[in-house]
Amino acid sequence: MILTAHQPVYLPWLGLFHKIAMADHFISFDQVQFVPKDWISRNRILTPKGPIWLSVPCQKKGRFDSTISETLIENSNNWRRKHWNSIHFNYAKSKFFKKYAGFLEDTYQREWTHLVDLNAHILAWAMDELGIKVPVESAGKYNFQGEKSALVLDMCQQLKADAYIFGALGRDYADVEAFKAGGVEVMFQDYSHPQYPQMHDGFEPYLSILDLLFNCGPDSYDILMSGNMTHADVLAHLSD
Repeated sequence: MILTAHQPVYLPWLGLFHKIAMADHFISFDQVQFVPKDWISRNRILTPKGPIWLSVPCQKKGRFDSTISETLIENSNNWRRKHWNSIHFNYAKSKFFKKYAGFLEDTYQREWTHLVDLNAHILAWAMDELGIKVPVESAGKYNFQGEKSALVLDMCQQLKADAYIFGALGRDYADVEAFKAGGVEVMFQDYSHPQYPQMHDGFEPYLSILDLLFNCGPDSYDILMSGNMTHADVLAHLSD
C-alpha cells in the first residue's frame, strides 16, 4: 500500500494532486499546528496583471496554538464574496468556466465555520473532476504519535503502508534509515510543472488548480500528470 499525506490547503496547486494520484491512500494532516499566511489558508489565481492571492481570514486571538482542524474562519467581513468575484472576474471568459462555476458559486454562498471543512470540500470536488479516486481520511481519525519524520513513520506503521511518498521538501527532515528499519520504503516527489494554455501572454506556474481546470477542462488530469511519475511507475519502482 502506497501512502502519502499533506496539510489540507486552500485551492491546492497541481503538485498536490499529482502526489495524491501516485498513492493508494491520502491522509489529510489536519492535526498539526495551523500556520498563518501559509498555503493552508491561501493560494494564487491569475489576472491580466499577474498572480494575486486569495486568502481566507482566520481567527487569531488566543488561537496561536490551534491545530488546523481547530482553526476558525473570521467571517466578520465578506471574504467569500471577494473570492468569488475575483474568480468570476478573472476567469469568466476562460474556455471551461461554465463547467465549474456552479460548484464554486455555491461554495462561496455557504458560510463556513472551520477552515478544514472548506478545504476538504474543495479538495474532494477537484479530485472528482480530475478523476483521482484515492481514499482521503483525516489524521484526526487516528492517534499518530511523534513529530516530523517520526510522526510520518508512526502513521505508516499504523496504516500498514509499504511505501510513503514525501514531497520534495521531505528530503530536509525524513529519517530514511528509520523508515527502512521500520519496513517502509521512502520516495520523494519531484514534480515537473507542465505548461498549458492560459488566458494571458507567457506562462505563470504554481497557481491554484482552478487555473488549469478553467483553461483545460477534461484534459486537466493528463496535463497535470504529463512528464511525471504515475501510480504505475511507483509500483514498478517498488517491485525492482
